[in-house]
Amino acid sequence: MAEHTRTLGFRVAFALGLGTMIAAGIFSLSGTAVAVVGSSAVISFVLAAVIAGITAASYSEFASIYSENGGGYLFSSRTFENDKLLFAVGASLFMGYCATTAFYLATMGEWFHQFIIPHGVPIPHGAVAITAAVLLGYLNAQGTEESGTFQVLVTAAKVAVLLVFIAGAFAFEGPTQAVGTFAGEFKTNAGGIVQIAAVAFITFFGFSAIAASAGEIIEPRRVVPKAIGASILTVTILYIFVIVAMVNSPIPAEVVARQGETAMGEVAAAFLGSFGKWLIVAGAIFSMVSASNASILAASGIGSLMGRQGQAPRRFSRVHPEYGTPFWSVVSVTGTISALILVFMSLFPAEGGLGVLNLGLDALTGFANLNLLGPLAVVNVALILSRRRYPDMDRPLEVPFSPWVPILGIVANVALITNLPPKGIVIGVAIELALVAAYLAWGGAPDVAELTKEAVGRHQPVRTSGGETVNRTGADRTAGGVEGTSETGTPAESGDRFRVLVPVARIDRAPVHVRLAATLANARAENPMLQVVNVTHIPDQTPYEMVQDDAEKRADRLVERLESVDVDAEYTVEGHISRDIGFDINQTARDDGVDLVLMGYPEEHYEVTETVEYDAPCDVLFTQGFETEDLDGLDVVTIGAGGGPHHDSMVSLVSSLGKSGAAIHVVNVNPAGGGGTPRTSGGP
Repeated sequence: MAEHTRTLGFRVAFALGLGTMIAAGIFSLSGTAVAVVGSSAVISFVLAAVIAGITAASYSEFASIYSENGGGYLFSSRTFENDKLLFAVGASLFMGYCATTAFYLATMGEWFHQFIIPHGVPIPHGAVAITAAVLLGYLNAQGTEESGTFQVLVTAAKVAVLLVFIAGAFAFEGPTQAVGTFAGEFKTNAGGIVQIAAVAFITFFGFSAIAASAGEIIEPRRVVPKAIGASILTVTILYIFVIVAMVNSPIPAEVVARQGETAMGEVAAAFLGSFGKWLIVAGAIFSMVSASNASILAASGIGSLMGRQGQAPRRFSRVHPEYGTPFWSVVSVTGTISALILVFMSLFPAEGGLGVLNLGLDALTGFANLNLLGPLAVVNVALILSRRRYPDMDRPLEVPFSPWVPILGIVANVALITNLPPKGIVIGVAIELALVAAYLAWGGAPDVAELTKEAVGRHQPVRTSGGETVNRTGADRTAGGVEGTSETGTPAESGDRFRVLVPVARIDRAPVHVRLAATLANARAENPMLQVVNVTHIPDQTPYEMVQDDAEKRADRLVERLESVDVDAEYTVEGHISRDIGFDINQTARDDGVDLVLMGYPEEHYEVTETVEYDAPCDVLFTQGFETEDLDGLDVVTIGAGGGPHHDSMVSLVSSLGKSGAAIHVVNVNPAGGGGTPRTSGGP
């Protein structure tokens, strides 16, 4: 398993936040905002930016502590212990990201209907958006992702399009006239200003994308807060100038109001002619697609994390063996986005549709903002509690004037919620309650502590190739993956060593598997560490105490059996009790940062094989048919060329053996009737 490397610097982190914020909001809400409150729309967007900035400060402090992926759900899980609250936060963020994507794509669909699809063509509203959602979901399931350089270029292109639009407005009116017109269009509509701010909040939520990617960012404690602040400030300035341009439109205000989310395209045509119109149309559609892709990644990441923590089906965390993506999480995200578009835009649009329920983009925006603002308020609460519970925790960045700033954030978030479109609030609350009720009825996936337990045995040896033995007590290792300690109190293992996990079911086969693991590990790295584990299965509803003695005895037998053979690597022995053997193996590999799992092929328990093969967080090798005398030297190695989820790791391992002098034979077998003959090739 390759070591995770942080690759994103400030430039890419800044572009990630900026690129996510420059999307449907700036291209669609600007027209609606100007139609409602004129130049006062600037106040609305600044107000939304300030409220977002308060919560962004809490995000920045948490990101400086927990430099991992996960965002608000991660921060809440590190603070609260109530699983129902954590589920509500995770489910709300999941729905919020999905609804945000649905808003982006639905807006894009309206731009298609207005500017690209010939009028009169009978394509239902929402059809373009659902098609785009399915295509983006397919790309994400396939493992397509933006590189840092691409993200920077995309964001630069978006900013360039907006600058051309702004420049066109000032050139059309002249700078002095443009500023004068803008100054004369302010309206004293406090209620309208706050309502627009509530709806516009969705445009600033992109700051969370930076915190959610903290695990990929270089020096996250310094870069994440800096990138969050810079992106919010930059987008706010861009919005101010876009509002100035929209106010100076030669198109009558009633026409702008009627155009709504597509008004910016018509205004661009008035400023810059046909070229300006198509430039804005292309920029808007491209922006919405790229921001949707980022939101799908964020939503699938939340779903995957919930699956790992047991608050969603474990399958959500399963990584596709070929594509390397959380496939089931991506599928659920795609389905949710498509369902939201279908309900809000196709079945119950703002005008017409089934029955008397009219929703449309306005209600969808409210639904999305509700599911984003609620968790943000919880994150502010989490910061206050974190300060009280962990006063001595190292906090490289601290929110000033705490707890008053987080309290202000809570009040502001709740205030914005009360000004959202009522239909969006009602539907959002109903769905959230339904999800929580479903979770309570389900009970969640079994917790790790319910599935696996350490069997506390007598001293278990750490053997070295020099024949020395250092005793280690089984109780020293916890289910959380804490390293064991020797009797002197020093760490028994080093976290940066190449680690091989060797699950052993049949004690008599342990010497063969462990010696083979040592041979392969030494070919890959110097001074590797072997982790030998015996897992005793326990049926559901059976107390652990019923098999505790048996598990300890099996661990002791394993220790004695290995002491009789010479293992050319340092190793430890552990005994586990588990209700799911495959889960225990994968969880152990995940907790201890294992690089390779080597195990026998349990033909009678294929479900264990399948679980480890497809869900392990590292490479996996299965062995069968080896005898002790076969391990005196791996002089000839045959590798199949048929592929598979761990084939690449096998190729790398065989290459290492070849460099140490083994003869390598590559075999490709065509099945009977395949029209070919078996082929083999060999070489030193």
